[in-house]
Amino acid sequence: MAAARRAGIALVGASDPVRIGVPVETKADENRVSLTPAAVHVLCGDGHEVLVESGAGSGSGFADGDYLEAGGVLGTAPEVWSADLVAKVKEPEPPEYRYFRPSLTVFSYLHLAPAHELTEALLASGLTAVALETVQRDDGSLPLLQPMSEIAGRMAVQVGAHHLQKPHGGRGVLPGGVPGVPPAHVVIVGGGTVGRGAARIAVGLGARVTVLEVQPDRLRELDEAFGGRVATAASHPYTVGGAVAEADLLVGAVLVPGARAPRVVSEAMIRQMRPGAVVVDVAVDQGGCVATCDHATTHHDPTYLRHGVVHYAVANMPGAVPRTATEALANATLPYLRRLAARGWKAAAAADPVLGRGVNVTGGVITCRPVAEAQGRPYQPLAGLL
Repeated sequence: MAAARRAGIALVGASDPVRIGVPVETKADENRVSLTPAAVHVLCGDGHEVLVESGAGSGSGFADGDYLEAGGVLGTAPEVWSADLVAKVKEPEPPEYRYFRPSLTVFSYLHLAPAHELTEALLASGLTAVALETVQRDDGSLPLLQPMSEIAGRMAVQVGAHHLQKPHGGRGVLPGGVPGVPPAHVVIVGGGTVGRGAARIAVGLGARVTVLEVQPDRLRELDEAFGGRVATAASHPYTVGGAVAEADLLVGAVLVPGARAPRVVSEAMIRQMRPGAVVVDVAVDQGGCVATCDHATTHHDPTYLRHGVVHYAVANMPGAVPRTATEALANATLPYLRRLAARGWKAAAAADPVLGRGVNVTGGVITCRPVAEAQGRPYQPLAGLL
């Protein structure tokens, strides 16, 4: 630690060093890694030992040597998972459940509301799981989900435009049209971070854009932000149904923090879309806000056809742009990870309610109300455990 002070690295709190593990992501087509070499350098400067599974950063363009130079230690999967605190990007996959134990803290996107099997494994193990997507400020903002939502929102229109091309199953419509031919109609359900990012790209492509949102204040913000280039409408079943029927590209961007996404777009609405229209449901990792997006797909096999409509339902969209996504993610998560490492999850959560809202499971109980309600399981307020 003295070396860290000499190097000018600010230490977070004062505690015994911990071992932090960075495993290879095992989800299909997931090329992100939880920490960049720069983030590892900071954590090592804090006095902690960072174990990086060999090859963990290769998908994002970070070599093993980069982590060694930053002060990390290379290891195997069992060695990395033996750490006190494991930092991941996506939720653990079933082959990783064997590493679960009561003394472990996992810091990762979890999206537990629709994930009954994973939740059961976490509860049975007694470990503590901190979900990045439910770390929430008092104003409702989600600082660790926001960078990935920004990426997913922008990607949604990119991939939607790609699949609108006839060779990829679409209607053969150019988003921006050409003189004398109208542009495609992009309908975005949800005006939060994902919706705003999608609107930005759709407007940039010259498409006709409609955003539906339930919050009047957010509709005003969108109208002001886009200077009238985006049509806005209050989100009700009637207005959603009418807009969906006219859409060439539909982007599902509805989020309820920690909870299963509400099914805002019904199957009957999808039946009204024109053949070759495209649906991109960014909410699929929370169960999907489009009724016909009832299962997740992968980057290698991203779409399926339902009622003549192309459905894109990849649950880890930012994994396709891992260099950008990894750097954005590490920038956001590092301050919170340093607090967890410096104090342990319990003291860190007690000192910072924002971080405390991220604790979804600990000691065999669910401490996130939306997850418990989504699964019909008992809920234990975290405050009673701190």
